[in-house]
Amino acid sequence: MAKLLCIPSLLLFIFLVSLNINISSAKTSYNVLTYGARPNGKTNSTQAFLHAWTAACGSTDPTMIYIPKGRYLLGSVAFTGGNCKSPDITIRIDGTLIAPEDYRILGRASNWLSFERVSGVSIVGGALDAKGSPLWDCKSKGSNCPAGATTLSFVNSNNIKITGLLSLNSQMFHIVINGCHNVQVQGVRVIAAGDSPNTDGIHVQLSNDVVIMNSSIKTGDDCISIGPGTKNLWIERVRCGPGHGISIGSLAKSMDEPGVQNVTVKSTIFTGTTNGFRIKSWARHSTGFVQAIRFIGATMINVQNPIIIDQNYCPHNLNCPNQVSGIQISDVIYQGIRGTSATPVAIKFDCSFKYPCKGITLQNVNLTYLNKEARSTCTNAIGKISGQVQPDNCL
Repeated sequence: MAKLLCIPSLLLFIFLVSLNINISSAKTSYNVLTYGARPNGKTNSTQAFLHAWTAACGSTDPTMIYIPKGRYLLGSVAFTGGNCKSPDITIRIDGTLIAPEDYRILGRASNWLSFERVSGVSIVGGALDAKGSPLWDCKSKGSNCPAGATTLSFVNSNNIKITGLLSLNSQMFHIVINGCHNVQVQGVRVIAAGDSPNTDGIHVQLSNDVVIMNSSIKTGDDCISIGPGTKNLWIERVRCGPGHGISIGSLAKSMDEPGVQNVTVKSTIFTGTTNGFRIKSWARHSTGFVQAIRFIGATMINVQNPIIIDQNYCPHNLNCPNQVSGIQISDVIYQGIRGTSATPVAIKFDCSFKYPCKGITLQNVNLTYLNKEARSTCTNAIGKISGQVQPDNCL
């Protein structure tokens, strides 16, 4: 009789295997409400979130921290992974995390939500509302304002996934990937005012094997900024605007600086942005470089500088170094880029006198200005064209 009772269990096991279900992958769940979080938007839930993180980290199994619907008030908090035992922590957010009403509380911190030295962390869903607009107003008046906090940062971390997240009104950068390996960002939305200062959507630096896909970024600074030490970055199907475009740089902030290499940007749409594809470096000596860059398949809609390399970068013309950029830019391909420029010059290559840009390729580019031919300007740029290119090539 006992043998007969085992048969249904065996059949169930075979059925689950046939559905490709990994029975052992069930995650132990840690609900933040259990640790004292309150979804009323008024009670400070910072410690409750930290206690849930500590519990999830302490497990040797895959775990999930669950944040139900509601609004959760959080101060600046660092989730550290130095002593984590769990190989896989999913943070499932069905609610909204909100910053304190007083912008000075968060503004004095470098980060709002930071993950440091973690591995195998996934953030799924949810919204982060940093309430940054009062700080932007303070800065616009030139008052004595705090610098502001990055909304979400991952530092020195591996195997990270961010999926379906909404970031609203960050005080400074929305999402920062710094010193990380194997990061996937997908289905993210970033929203901030077009005149919000230093609110880069996603910033990547000192990181490799990063993928950003299927995302929409509306902000007051670069939609995506790519800093020194970025290698093997793939960006695809990203909508940008308002914002300052997708930028490599600014580079040459310091003399000893790692390079940027193997970056591919595909299938992007820019609407009303300051720039489309931009590479920018300060005019000072540096060991940095930019190489193996591919900008493929983009639509520009009323973009001020659709294609630009600026190696004399100096915003507001304040404290400009007035030297020669040491950044060597090489092997950059612009392919299948079309649309409209908001200024007469649709392509501008302003490269270093000492290290001219080389290996620049324009292939099947069609950019116009007010339904007329646009112009291109080149300084210290060496390259070639392929296929039909408008405006006329200046390389």
